[in-house]
Amino acid sequence: MTDVIVVQQAALDRLYRSHVGPGDRYALLDFPDHANVGDSAIWLGELAMLRAITGREPDYVCTWHDFDERALRAACPDGIVFLHGGGNLGDIWPHHQRLRETVLATLPDRRIVQLPQSIHFRDATAAARFASVVAAHPALTLYVRDCPSLGIARDMIGSSAAIAPDSAFALGPQPRQRTDVPLLALMRTDVERDAHAPALAPGTLACDWLDDEGTVEGDHAAQALARFRRGLRLLSRGEAIVTDRLHGHILALLLDIPHVVLDNDYGKIGRYVEAWTSASHRLHRSVPAIRSAAA
Repeated sequence: MTDVIVVQQAALDRLYRSHVGPGDRYALLDFPDHANVGDSAIWLGELAMLRAITGREPDYVCTWHDFDERALRAACPDGIVFLHGGGNLGDIWPHHQRLRETVLATLPDRRIVQLPQSIHFRDATAAARFASVVAAHPALTLYVRDCPSLGIARDMIGSSAAIAPDSAFALGPQPRQRTDVPLLALMRTDVERDAHAPALAPGTLACDWLDDEGTVEGDHAAQALARFRRGLRLLSRGEAIVTDRLHGHILALLLDIPHVVLDNDYGKIGRYVEAWTSASHRLHRSVPAIRSAAA
């Protein structure tokens, strides 16, 4: 059976090496300054790839709310600009989208790489605005995580769009920690939750990972690592997992935990599974199947 982790790591290695090499300078924008574990896992995967290839730390980092064009140009006068990947390209999470459009509009002279994203617009006007912004940039490469997103991206930017896996897979397999519940359900409690998600069986531990355990201190990498480790501890509690979070699925694969995926409100997880992870032996169709696999 195909090792889906190895396949995706190889694809990520090709992606990053096509843009940077040893010693190259770069900026990495839109640090996930929030408790969502999945975004921190992506950030750590991005850093792992870029550090391994360039041998350098990013010359400039910002969050969605503190981008400073002059500071970027001073710190990274000629390096490539990477935009953090994830699931916020569209109009569901507008503050990240505003940063993306601002960067593209203010840096027309720089090579910009949008790291793998899922695309979803609920408003056609917002989609048209973004299409005009990307069409105006002469040196943008846009990576997406699934085939429907690729169709949207290619309509906007043509062959400068390509499909690639989520950067969290760069982190590779993770050690599983203490297990103390038969079934853990990591379920969305935000605007992407599917209102028609099925009810959970009695005795299931239901939770989300949108709250930090305390103050998260240190530099950006340390903050992301603390959140990532919190997510690993949480998921490790389940002998099996049900989740409607994409990174609940991805981290379950990295932890080698049997699990079932439900979907968010627009099909993001199903699209990713279809593109990259359907061959995994740890992905099951039903709760009875994962309970049997975990036994």
